Amino acid sequence: MEDRPLADLFEQPGRERWLALVEGVLKGADFEKRLVSRTSEGLRIEPLYDKAAEPAPQPTRAGGPWRVAQRVDHPDPAQAAALALADLEGGADALSLVFAGAPAARGYGLAAKSVEDLDAALDGVMLPLIALRLDAGGAAPEAVALLRALAKRRGDTLAALDLDLGIDPIGLLAATGRLGASWPELAPRLGALLTELDGEGFAGRALIADGRPYHEAGAGEALELGAVLATGVAYLRALEAAGHDLGRARDAISLLLVADADEFLTIAKFRALRRLWARVEATCGLEPKPVRLNAETAWRNTTRRDPFVNILRATMATFGAGIGGADSVLAQPYTQPLGLPDAFARRVARNSQIVLLEESNLFRVVDPAAGAGGFEALTESLAEAGWAAFQEIEREGGIVSSLSLGKLQGRIGALREARAKAVATRREALTGATEFPFLAEKPVTVLDVAPVAGEAAPGFGSGTAVACDALPAGRLAEPFEALRDASDAWLARTGRRPQVFLANLGPIPAFNARATFAANAFAAGGIEALGNDGFADPAAAAAAFKESGADLACICSSDALYETQAVETAKALAEAGAGTVYLAGRPAALADDLRAAGVTGFLHAGGDLLAFLKDALRRATPA
Repeated sequence: MEDRPLADLFEQPGRERWLALVEGVLKGADFEKRLVSRTSEGLRIEPLYDKAAEPAPQPTRAGGPWRVAQRVDHPDPAQAAALALADLEGGADALSLVFAGAPAARGYGLAAKSVEDLDAALDGVMLPLIALRLDAGGAAPEAVALLRALAKRRGDTLAALDLDLGIDPIGLLAATGRLGASWPELAPRLGALLTELDGEGFAGRALIADGRPYHEAGAGEALELGAVLATGVAYLRALEAAGHDLGRARDAISLLLVADADEFLTIAKFRALRRLWARVEATCGLEPKPVRLNAETAWRNTTRRDPFVNILRATMATFGAGIGGADSVLAQPYTQPLGLPDAFARRVARNSQIVLLEESNLFRVVDPAAGAGGFEALTESLAEAGWAAFQEIEREGGIVSSLSLGKLQGRIGALREARAKAVATRREALTGATEFPFLAEKPVTVLDVAPVAGEAAPGFGSGTAVACDALPAGRLAEPFEALRDASDAWLARTGRRPQVFLANLGPIPAFNARATFAANAFAAGGIEALGNDGFADPAAAAAAFKESGADLACICSSDALYETQAVETAKALAEAGAGTVYLAGRPAALADDLRAAGVTGFLHAGGDLLAFLKDALRRATPA
């Protein structure tokens, strides 16, 4: 009897053998089109990767669990303090103070104009025990001054606090298109402020290179990496020019990336940024050390409809950021797109992280993706593409110059348009909005707090010394949500939603797939589908349509039944009063005959569903 490991008794599989088997399954279909996917920026994602031979040492976080961060964004300081304390008592160990007027406040934000206000907002919070990040936008210098005053009032030394002051004038320029001072004026002020802070014992991070403005505007992973890297390098240069040595300048900068629901790309993106920043450090003659890398879950893929799905998206994003090496993660509460989240939504946001940390123990392996062929290849591809994006920005004179000239906005705009098209055609799915919409959803609760009125000043100065095109901060689901809003308004006005009658032909197996597809597609626009068990002939389908009182009709069945009954069914529906008749599918050979019989359009995979639904809703809505 052979005494060998079981695996040694079998031939070791290789890529060539696998490819040969795949060719047999594809039966001549294009491997590239069927099995190779690409990111929004064209980076290849193979269906299978070999084990990484010798993975390069990966820069990682300092060690231990990542910090669980929560937003402090209630306008009222006392209410903000109550929510913050509940978060800290419930397991969070980091707070992000989001001030009114900051781009991330999204119409709300802490209204702290004095040290007394800030003291009230942090009442009961022991600052030396947590990490604190300021998110004040253009009011960052004022927020920093308030925090310094608060620390002095409480007897806390700045050296004892884990602080990210969140100063990011470049990010503010990208998000708002305005700065109150020119970069040559502003850069020395940043160095002078750091000198003041260091004189008070400050040892934290004063500046942050923030990827949110670029991600929210539509940037892909590589372009976000390039923008963050270019911002960090601009701050390094500014601080060095102001007299700080590069070691201190490096330590005074933190980075922030957005984590989204594509966990593979999120892991690779965070790993890639650590590699790229280490490359910058080495180029500066510095020994690389762990940079503070913060993460926030994505805003652009959240939805107002079926918001519970946001919990799943945020959990996947948190998983990716944690595995990828984030030092802190802020998960957006699932009701954030609907208003100011209440205590329950905040609890869900922090508990999703606590489960990943304390039950799944994700932090206990320093770099879980190391050696995995897919992650190593994606990390390397993103690092190369991110560095190329950074170099392009540098060739344009740096990120401030690139933004001022509109170059970076142009590249992001092209990606935004392509992504919007992908969402409209459902190549990029948004569960709850474009896929599996739920018309009978129940409303969720948010805090009864009115948005803060007014527009923020340019910030970092008294005038608008620098102006450029602002990067839009949109959510991908907004166009579909507008259709759902119109449906809700019609429901409130008439007592029912716009309706489409599904003219199902033949037995259930013949029409079920297309009827299900059509019902979900129409629901994405707020149009309710009226189903049935199918009809034996066109006359029966037309009679049922007339009795239903529906506004629209859609023929659903198999290609075989379309050949014999679709044209006659379209004619019968038109005679029964259907002013708009659709057909689920795209039978090219019958298209002309179907249009002549009264078919308005074809509902099929890959079509522009957004345009289709806009037209259908217009036709269904009475004048």
